[in-house]
Amino acid sequence: MSQHPTEWILKESPDVPRSSTNPLPDILCKLLAQRGVADEKEIEHFLRPRLRELSDPFLLPNMQAAVDRIFTAIDEQQRVCVYGDYDVDGITSVTLLIKALKAYGLEARPFIPHRGPEGYGLNEASLKRCMSEGEPPELMITVDCGTASHVEIAQLNEKGIDTIVVDHHELPIAGEPNCVAVVNPKCGDDYHYLCAAGVVFKLIHAMLKTRQLQHYDLKEDLDLVAMATISDIVPLIEENRLIVRHGLRRLANTRHIGIAALKKVAQLPKVPTSSDVGFRMGPRINAAGRMDRPEDALAMLMSEDELEAESLADQLNAHNIRRQKHELEIHNQAIEAMEDLDDPECPVIVLASRQWHPGVVGIVASRLMRRYHKPCFVISVDQEGIGKGSGRSIEGVSLVDAINNSRPLLLAGGGHEMAAGISINEDQIETFRQQFAEYVIEHVPEHQRRPKLTVDAELPFQILSLAFLESYELLQPFGCANPQPVFMSSNVWLAEPPRKLKNNHLKLSLKQGDFFHEAMYFGGANFDIPEGPLDIAFTINRNFFRGRTSLQLIIQDIRQHQAKTN
Repeated sequence: MSQHPTEWILKESPDVPRSSTNPLPDILCKLLAQRGVADEKEIEHFLRPRLRELSDPFLLPNMQAAVDRIFTAIDEQQRVCVYGDYDVDGITSVTLLIKALKAYGLEARPFIPHRGPEGYGLNEASLKRCMSEGEPPELMITVDCGTASHVEIAQLNEKGIDTIVVDHHELPIAGEPNCVAVVNPKCGDDYHYLCAAGVVFKLIHAMLKTRQLQHYDLKEDLDLVAMATISDIVPLIEENRLIVRHGLRRLANTRHIGIAALKKVAQLPKVPTSSDVGFRMGPRINAAGRMDRPEDALAMLMSEDELEAESLADQLNAHNIRRQKHELEIHNQAIEAMEDLDDPECPVIVLASRQWHPGVVGIVASRLMRRYHKPCFVISVDQEGIGKGSGRSIEGVSLVDAINNSRPLLLAGGGHEMAAGISINEDQIETFRQQFAEYVIEHVPEHQRRPKLTVDAELPFQILSLAFLESYELLQPFGCANPQPVFMSSNVWLAEPPRKLKNNHLKLSLKQGDFFHEAMYFGGANFDIPEGPLDIAFTINRNFFRGRTSLQLIIQDIRQHQAKTN
């Protein structure tokens, strides 16, 4: 639990005129209006996005040059290497492009760096291994990396190797690297929301518009693009929403043997949601990279043999179990370290150890940030005394600004406002913690750092039915920029004592007037429920149990009932 009680902030509910062509419940129209979707055309586009609405892929920067060079490689049967990152976005991007090139008759070589010994992106150590594992390529295509790799691309140029960068990361101050093409929305267009797999999807679309293939259907790969889009936490707006909506449908009946095997081992429902992908599929793929075995995830996604795919999916599951074990150990040690600190009022968390696995410090930082509601860095220090840390922040505290404030102390650092990474010498960590704390105190008032819960709307229990759930689910897929709505109900009572379940969960039976609903409070077994009546904040899910479908409340917070004041 956080140190301060959570402040509930109820969003304003704009008045929205009802439409005869969109006979939706009033509450759904208000939720759409809160998301900037108000007129009938916008509502139809949002609720029922169509693939024919995809834009021309040649609107992306440098697309023509990339397509031309790739077709030269195909026509001349040149040696091509597709080089990607070790997370879901990178691995699915490699899979997509390798598959498309194969459809055009070119057998390209995939390569993914190892997180621990080599690090992220196009770097000297991983390039050395790449060149040693096969004959040097004539064309290097980087996916989900490469935009900032000026030095490495210059070295490839010196060796006579052409490079195409297909990426979505921020453009560095130095500008684009000197290569054949940088296909990156950040170089100047209106598609900044795409993940790398989304950009690769656009690249393949452009290739198909240039040279059609009768035996290759790009729509069959939308499940791969959807997995990357959800897992990379990019905004689910515009074409991302369209891709994920249709990709989830493909995922339900995927033709990818590896994805089917992963669905089975992750115990996904027949029709997966974005939450299923984000919390059950994505972590298993990422675990391979975190445990320095990204090739297992790539081999699974590219497998054409059912038994091999199932074996690899089992391996990914084992990697994930190992990841969870490391994570739990570090988390418990971090909690002990927090209890030993003599400054509980410090507004930040900075913890480090030589025993912590570098592949999971980001996950632990996220858990600590949520538990204590403080911006947090967790740092793994290697035997040479170099610390690599991952940071997660709370609303209002920019990690990028904090890193820039302490730049002289760091070997490297960067990222986003809410998630960032640093490299630092071990003897500078304590000084960094002090500067980080001073920065937060000086720039972010204490009241702005208190935990807040934004509630989209208040709903009475009598509205919550399967019929309501049917229309509510049109708002999916939920994710970044289209979060799952949080509702509240007031003057609620416990119908019976709460039941503690395994894994620290709590099951509640709740009543409001004559209406009853079951609720789950994940991780809430130790929560001290106040004396009723209660106000509850919750999301809603479709629950399947023993052949029965029901609407289930997922508790986000509980407080003693607060009567409204005029």
